[in-house]
Amino acid sequence: MAESFGIDAARYDRTRPRYPEALVARIAAEAPGPDVLDVGTGTGIAARQLRGAGCRVLGVEPDPRMAEAARRSGIEAEVAVFEEWDPEDRVFDAVVAGQAWHWIDPVAGARKAARALRPGGLLAPFWNVFAFPDGLGEDIADICQRALPDAPFDFRGVVATGLDTDPPFLTTVADGIREAGGFGATETWRYDWEWTYSRDAWLDQMPTQGAFTRLPPEKLAGILRDVGTAIDAGGGDFTMRYATLAVTARRDGTA
Repeated sequence: MAESFGIDAARYDRTRPRYPEALVARIAAEAPGPDVLDVGTGTGIAARQLRGAGCRVLGVEPDPRMAEAARRSGIEAEVAVFEEWDPEDRVFDAVVAGQAWHWIDPVAGARKAARALRPGGLLAPFWNVFAFPDGLGEDIADICQRALPDAPFDFRGVVATGLDTDPPFLTTVADGIREAGGFGATETWRYDWEWTYSRDAWLDQMPTQGAFTRLPPEKLAGILRDVGTAIDAGGGDFTMRYATLAVTARRDGTA
């Protein structure tokens, strides 16, 4: 699934949410220098934001279609699975991962990050997590659960989690960093924000999400039709609440 997002890289780049500028600015400010390694760079969404904050960014991406999209936007990208990627003699001031670190082995990934970071460098994987308005989220989860009863996702459970409880993968990531060694204490950063979607904007984004990237077209069309009906019943648009969460740690040593 991690390598399925390139099926429609242009749609992914066009529709996926960006990251809070406050987070981007904090990474740029807290890294000891401008050189950033973006793990799972995808089409370069986070990389372009970091470049806009004055960073020099190299992306590592397992899907050549996504890497090519990143290159077209001006981001240098190497095609590799991060755990197997060789930094050679290069070192970086920050290693980041936007919406990607959960696809990486938490211990092996942290060890590779430690190898790629200069002393004092910052490791900062981050994610957008979201919460639908009450009622709409449950309706969409029910539609997806009925259409995909054997999916490796508990759609209703995702909706029920909301934003009041940190997702379990944050603990997994922090534990992996501690087990890997070479880092100081982990810290979690959080940024809350909102985004209003029209019906068409949300239906445009849905096919880029992991549960739907590999569905047969007729199955996907049915889900989108029913979700569109649910959004229309609520007025045709909705405001999504987001929290952007980062797990951060600093490489041992002094820059």
